[in-house]
Amino acid sequence: MSNPVYLALDLPRLDAAKALAETVKGHIGGLKLGLEFFCAHGAHGVHEIAHVGLPIFLDLKLHDIPNTVAGAMQAIHVLEPAIVTVHASGGRAMMEDAKAAAGEHTRVVAVTMLTSLDERDLARTGVTGTPHEHVLRLAELAEAAGLDGIVCSGHEVGEVHRQWKKGFFVVPGLRPAGSTVGDQKRVVTPRQARDDGASVLVIGRPISRAADPVQAAREIEATL
Repeated sequence: MSNPVYLALDLPRLDAAKALAETVKGHIGGLKLGLEFFCAHGAHGVHEIAHVGLPIFLDLKLHDIPNTVAGAMQAIHVLEPAIVTVHASGGRAMMEDAKAAAGEHTRVVAVTMLTSLDERDLARTGVTGTPHEHVLRLAELAEAAGLDGIVCSGHEVGEVHRQWKKGFFVVPGLRPAGSTVGDQKRVVTPRQARDDGASVLVIGRPISRAADPVQAAREIEATL
């Protein structure tokens, strides 16, 4: 992938999201549409953004019984996403069915641990061990289920890459050096994540909320 940066387009207005995508498309490799975008604009919004001409990462984080998740994957065939997410915590059977139901050209990747969580948050949900151990355990499960890869923070991607040589790794929660962290707890720079084996770098606010989004995207691109 020549440019691994996927811009997170979680904006409430479709026209603003499409305008931003058109403005910066020369300096990114794809577009990430999450729950906020999909709930607001649905399939129509995905089709509109697809007209920009970049690969679409549909970040729906599907998590339900296997049959329901498989049905959801079949329902989004028509949208032809390049990447779709499910939750690894949904279990092996759910992930296997999700992959089996996905389109031929769609990568299915499993969300391991949200970058807004830390070890204390894990403990409160009953998960023992460190975030590192938790992510590696779920990555192993995702690989066994036949998924294409996982979503993890930049703190874990290096070791996961060593464990799963042919995996496809999506890293969110990235912040360029010197930028505001916001609600993220486990962040690294885009360059560090790329060097450690990230396949896709998801970047939102450092570009979308920049005074000059094109300049911000260009500066990030230059570090890679």
